[in-house]
Amino acid sequence: MTDEREKQPEPVEPFLERASPERFEAVLASISDGVFTVDKNWRITCFNRAAEEITGYRREEVMGRYCHEILKANICREACALRYTMDTGNRVGSLVVEITARDGTVMPVSISTALFRNKQGQIIGGVESFRDLRQLESLRKQVENDYRFEDIIAKSEGMRKVLEIVPTVAVSESNVLICGESGTGKELVARAIHNLSRRQQGPFVAFNCANYPDTLIEAELFGHEKGAFTGATRARRGLFARAERGTLFLDEIGDLPLVTQAKLLRVLQEKTYEPIGSSRTEKSDARIVAATNRDLEAMVAGGSFRRDLYYRINVIRLEVPPLRERLEDVPLLVKHFLGKLTAIHDKYVEGVDSEVMRVLMNYEYPGNVRELENIVERGFVLCPGPLIQRQHLPEHLRKHGGDQDGDESLDDCERRVIMNALKKNGFNRLAAARHLGMHKSTLFRKIKRLGLELPTADGRSTLRQDGE
Repeated sequence: MTDEREKQPEPVEPFLERASPERFEAVLASISDGVFTVDKNWRITCFNRAAEEITGYRREEVMGRYCHEILKANICREACALRYTMDTGNRVGSLVVEITARDGTVMPVSISTALFRNKQGQIIGGVESFRDLRQLESLRKQVENDYRFEDIIAKSEGMRKVLEIVPTVAVSESNVLICGESGTGKELVARAIHNLSRRQQGPFVAFNCANYPDTLIEAELFGHEKGAFTGATRARRGLFARAERGTLFLDEIGDLPLVTQAKLLRVLQEKTYEPIGSSRTEKSDARIVAATNRDLEAMVAGGSFRRDLYYRINVIRLEVPPLRERLEDVPLLVKHFLGKLTAIHDKYVEGVDSEVMRVLMNYEYPGNVRELENIVERGFVLCPGPLIQRQHLPEHLRKHGGDQDGDESLDDCERRVIMNALKKNGFNRLAAARHLGMHKSTLFRKIKRLGLELPTADGRSTLRQDGE
């Protein structure tokens, strides 16, 4: 079978350097991604067939015109990726933006940029490719819309403690601050709060404050009028308007600039805001759920986060534990991710073999649940058979033997997890079962099957004596 790495497209810029005009045109006409080139004056010099199909513009209409006139992307004026590449020589890859088609349809696309050179290696412009994400976005939303509170993967005690109070938090209208390292699943908790709240029929709008330059954040949050700033060719509703009667999830809120923090505080206090370039006051009816991976208290002490805003968003605080502290969730998460991938792709992978599971159970996961999901997705793509095997893991994991013995089997791994839970709970079987998120009879069967030798006293007699 052909190695999956051989299927990856060659880098755009080296291809451009050595391609003849005929080959260049033939390849551009055959690929499914939209591709266009511009000269140093930002005028379009090439526009392939896929670009025509995605945007609705014919090649004859766009040749010689400025690229921002055609794509009208939300980053064209203030944070143009192609300009960045031409100014610095650094490529941009897989950046998700929105463009506007000829008929006014706004669509998500993934863009990549490179320099455009002639045969002598001289820079003569830039090239940008873009992939239509509407179908992928539709599938993603379908999977997300099927997501329920009961689907949150949690056997571990730390995560179950969070989930136990989510229904109570959800029925209130109080602001919520979800804290935890990047990739721990803070947005999933926010979605659970929304789906269990009185606002569940309203929209859930997520915004990552760290993904936008300071100059665009306020326009995204509050919206703007046509002509409010350079590049504002049409009025645009902000996130507060789109989250009306629903929930606005502000991820990485610690990255908000101080000026925007002050405006957000006003919305939370007065429930009103003004779109940029407008004199009218809009009312806000969106519940705020914020999240951060930063120490906001330290930022308040250092003056980089407003104290009054911190108290406004920190009404209810939830701490999501990192994956390394809830490794018993890993097998369930792997099964869950494989199920999601099967729903999106025309492929079925049953699971992972015991050696892979041992590696996964002994890994520290600096990227937390998001890193595990990426590992599973990579294995899903590369795996030709029913089980993901060690050779399908990233290189750093293929070399990873874990902190435990290198020959630890899956049963050994299960023994270790169960013994750790029993020790943490004074060998009280009922408490250990709750800690592991399993029924007591299931734990008793596993103890017997695995041949675990436990103390005669199981912790319950100690509890009774303490109660007396």
